[in-house]
Amino acid sequence: MVQPIAFYFDFSSPYAYLSAQVVDDLAARHGREASWKPFLLGVLFKVTGQQPLLDMPVKGDYARHDLARSARALGVPFVVPDAFPFHSVAAARAFYWLEDRDAAAARALGKALFDAAFGQGRDISRAETVIEIAAGQGVDRAELAAALRDQAVKDRLRREVDAALEAGVFGSPILIVDGERFWGHDHLPDVERWLETGGW
Repeated sequence: MVQPIAFYFDFSSPYAYLSAQVVDDLAARHGREASWKPFLLGVLFKVTGQQPLLDMPVKGDYARHDLARSARALGVPFVVPDAFPFHSVAAARAFYWLEDRDAAAARALGKALFDAAFGQGRDISRAETVIEIAAGQGVDRAELAAALRDQAVKDRLRREVDAALEAGVFGSPILIVDGERFWGHDHLPDVERWLETGGW
């Protein structure tokens, strides 16, 4: 059985926002599905000692320019939210809670959350904003509000973050294809070539 492409990302990652625009189509071209796996970069940073990209001297300035340029190439809007970097706990919890009920709806919510953050500059760190965006996708507000406080949902996200660490995830996005890791939006052409050729 053909394995899905594991798409590991944090909703606070602007490069993951770009990859989210194309990863499903990339997978479909090769008879695969992309399995969306949000995690929390902050937890990984404690392990790796990294810091948010846009906060880094010189490199951060380059990344801001590159992100805008890459977004233009894809034909999508791009803004850095005023509240950046931001915590994506509520967004990730909402995604997994919904995925357990309707995987397609969770994927749609994930795209809507990314668009809100980096297409519109909204603050999706706030649970209220996540609930509002989800309601626009047809999700019941009260059910989601309760889910975001539910210990089982919190535990689910914690397990997913642990699983990301065990899989060798250290940044966002990382795609894993048949056990092979590819880090960064700029490696999507390599993912495509790997799928076309069977690897090298």
